[in-house]
Amino acid sequence: MKVILVNGSPNKNGCTNRALEEISSTLKLHGVGSEMFWIGNKAISGCIGCGACFKTKKCFIDDKVNEFLEKAKDADGFIFGTPVHYAGPTGFIKAFMDRAFYGKKNFFEYKPAATIVSCRRGGATAAFDDLNRFYTISNMIVVGSQYWNQVHGTKKEEVEEDKEGLQTMRTLANNMAWILKCLECASKNGINPPEKEERISTNFIR
Repeated sequence: MKVILVNGSPNKNGCTNRALEEISSTLKLHGVGSEMFWIGNKAISGCIGCGACFKTKKCFIDDKVNEFLEKAKDADGFIFGTPVHYAGPTGFIKAFMDRAFYGKKNFFEYKPAATIVSCRRGGATAAFDDLNRFYTISNMIVVGSQYWNQVHGTKKEEVEEDKEGLQTMRTLANNMAWILKCLECASKNGINPPEKEERISTNFIR
């Protein structure tokens, strides 16, 4: 089993990464592997809604999004991390996820996912809610913790002082490992994801 830990911060080794490291080390205790995926600090184009990916299952813009999608096919779970910018996720990760999820639900359906955020002081729950919407429209299992998944600090040394935040990350990792093992057990015993009805799309014209 492997979980991809996506670092959506432009700072590769900052507060967000420290929180993800706490998750990674805890997953390891349960025998669950993880891979850190940094989306980088280069411009990431937003989705233009062209629909080409519905056929190719990749984006026509060949960048970090496609690199991630190659890994996502075989991943068992996902945790997406972002610092808080103006009470929301970074523009980097929002554009990244718009393109990663659009037209590629089959890479993510029925897999567990979670969001973690880092902030100096406020805006954490707003950023947290924003990214969670990707999972709840994609038939994913949203993993929670003992508190909203956030750490506080302006640098990773300050995150070390946020004992509750780091404990929240460990609890999240424990829950992720438990859910992954439950899903594995279910699969071995013939309990498969539910059959989906044919999609109904209703457009309202006024």
